[in-house]
Amino acid sequence: MTGFGRAEGVVGGRKVTVEVRSLNSRQLDLALKLPSLLRDRDAELRSWLGDRVVRGKCELHIGWEELNTEKRPTFDLDLVRVHHAELKAIADELGSSERTDLLGHVLRLPDVLVVPRAEVAPEEWEGVRNLAEEALERFEAFRSDEGRRLAEELAMRNANILGLLDEVEERDGGRLPRTRQRLLDKLEELRTTVDPDRLEQELVFYLEKFDITEEKMRLRTHCGYFSETLAAPGQQGRKLGFIGQEMGREINTLGSKANDAAIQRLVVDMKDELEKIKEQVLNVL
Repeated sequence: MTGFGRAEGVVGGRKVTVEVRSLNSRQLDLALKLPSLLRDRDAELRSWLGDRVVRGKCELHIGWEELNTEKRPTFDLDLVRVHHAELKAIADELGSSERTDLLGHVLRLPDVLVVPRAEVAPEEWEGVRNLAEEALERFEAFRSDEGRRLAEELAMRNANILGLLDEVEERDGGRLPRTRQRLLDKLEELRTTVDPDRLEQELVFYLEKFDITEEKMRLRTHCGYFSETLAAPGQQGRKLGFIGQEMGREINTLGSKANDAAIQRLVVDMKDELEKIKEQVLNVL
């Protein structure tokens, strides 16, 4: 969800700069920094921006600089002369011997600085909106480029998990028979007599606890669904996050039931790949 777009141009004698940037966030969080003359457009801009950005901590900044010197603040020279004369008369009357910067005091008075009243005409606002649209299009292009890179990485991580699952399948082929034989060997070492039927029943019950067939099947299904969702159009970030949670449950169960050091090492590698998936999914809309 990170992105950046910038556009600038001249609108109504003003140099206007528009920047749109965003960082990752689970929700939509908009912050607008506007010139005072555009404050009344805040709600309109928020609605427009929210529909396009969807998620992320996003900031829209619109700045402008007056190019027409006639519109810049100027001093009212007549008023400056009046104030200066009054202050000088007071100082002379009081016989003040202190050196005082009377002109400096006068220039700091709020009423001597004349700020031309400025308004944004409809055609000027249209020009600002066009620049904002241009900046947002560049912002969206930035996001799209990042999205393609993320899709490639997520697909690779998902494929890595499937590859590790294939290794688990190979290792799991003789795991239960090996476990069964270990138990029989232990009984033989104990040199104890047991009821064969009861022994077989207990062995079946015991070995069922270590059967990971369903976990492997469900994990493979989740990985397939993850690939389908990743390739689907539209905003799939939340769905990918939910699928990742289900993948994590199956991987955890597989590791707890495996009772095999080699498989558990493969499970650790799966968890590592899944954590990287979860980190990157936060960047997906």
